[in-house]
Amino acid sequence: MSPSLIPGDDVAQPETLKCISNIVQESVESEPVKVKFPPKDKWPWVDFEEFRKLSEDNIKNKKSESEDVTDLSAPPPFRIGDIRAAIPAHCWVKNPWRSMSYVLRDFAVILGLILLANYIDSWIVLPLYWAAQGTMFWALFVLGHDCGHGSFSDIGMLNNVVGHVLHSLILVPYHGWRISHRTHHQNHGNVEHDESWVPLPEKLYKKLESSTKFLRYKIPFPLFAYPIYLWTRSPGKSGSHFNPYSGLFQPNERKQVLTSTICWCTMVGVLVSLSFAFGPIQVLKFYGVPYMIFVMWLDMVTYLHHHGHEQKLPWYRGKEWSYLRGGLTTVDRDYGLFNNIQHDIGTHVVHHLFPQIPHYHLIEATKAAKSVLGKYYREPKKSGIFPLHLIKDLVRSIHQDHYVSDTGDVVFYQTDPHIFESSRIKLE
Repeated sequence: MSPSLIPGDDVAQPETLKCISNIVQESVESEPVKVKFPPKDKWPWVDFEEFRKLSEDNIKNKKSESEDVTDLSAPPPFRIGDIRAAIPAHCWVKNPWRSMSYVLRDFAVILGLILLANYIDSWIVLPLYWAAQGTMFWALFVLGHDCGHGSFSDIGMLNNVVGHVLHSLILVPYHGWRISHRTHHQNHGNVEHDESWVPLPEKLYKKLESSTKFLRYKIPFPLFAYPIYLWTRSPGKSGSHFNPYSGLFQPNERKQVLTSTICWCTMVGVLVSLSFAFGPIQVLKFYGVPYMIFVMWLDMVTYLHHHGHEQKLPWYRGKEWSYLRGGLTTVDRDYGLFNNIQHDIGTHVVHHLFPQIPHYHLIEATKAAKSVLGKYYREPKKSGIFPLHLIKDLVRSIHQDHYVSDTGDVVFYQTDPHIFESSRIKLE
């Protein structure tokens, strides 16, 4: 299976022949057939062995050039095709059975946690249940996210059915979110067109109400932003993920959005029915609090994949933006114990550039891609069992990264030193 073309890279790369070679080599266990080519000086015959060696030498040269770069906001010396050619061919293969096994695993854990918490029935144990179950809700979201990208399988119907089930269970409108998330990937790192955790231009930032600034830039409030985002999007943007006629969607997408909104409403109806049957406290205890933990996971992870690096990350406008440069502003994170639980969502750079790669191949694909990326790959800090080091990065970034300049095609976050003073005064 060959990877699909990526926006901004519609010119075929010679290195893609290496991918084809890999596919053939991996599919044949016996001794490769030796082909006797005509003399090299007889056009159009090609010596594929020399062509393969040339591709490998090209990758090495690209890495050497990447290592010499000091300004990571500058255009990289490689193309997205060079990265794609470095990734083994089998990393692009989607196995629906393997994908479904992760769904079954997560459902089994979720059901087991509910039964265990209900059996013990102790308020002392509940905080552990909330943390564990909220983390599993987040794991479900990641699998539904893969369905939205089509990396779950090559079967569109399977992706949509599984995606609706997983996302509706955690109150996410599948198609509404899928479409806006697609916009995020297509415009990552673009100040004007990105969709998720986009920096505010200075003029818009200064127009924000003090209460809005307080909620957006004061821990822990940004960690509960996701449900609000689904209804109203971010400051400066209008529309709702639930409204088929929102500017987020094209006319031919309205039926899909309506279907997802109906599924979302159905889940709300189920929760209301359970509240009448077992009491609202029980629903809050077994579902409501884990849902909020899931929201905190989602907001923290998605924020840190685009913010909080030790060095300021560039954002682009106009001609300076490209799909490749925008994707290279994303950051990988190590979540320790949670890497496998959340399906390696921390391997984010390669995922952003090639969202069709299944999550279970991302680690291998990233290792291969690093041979081309060089310094453009920001190596994540190693985590202990729990990723406590990321809390420091999160708090520092939210307190410092407030807005970007209204001018310039390569911009970096700036800090408003008086943000909390003015917010506190007006709130009092």
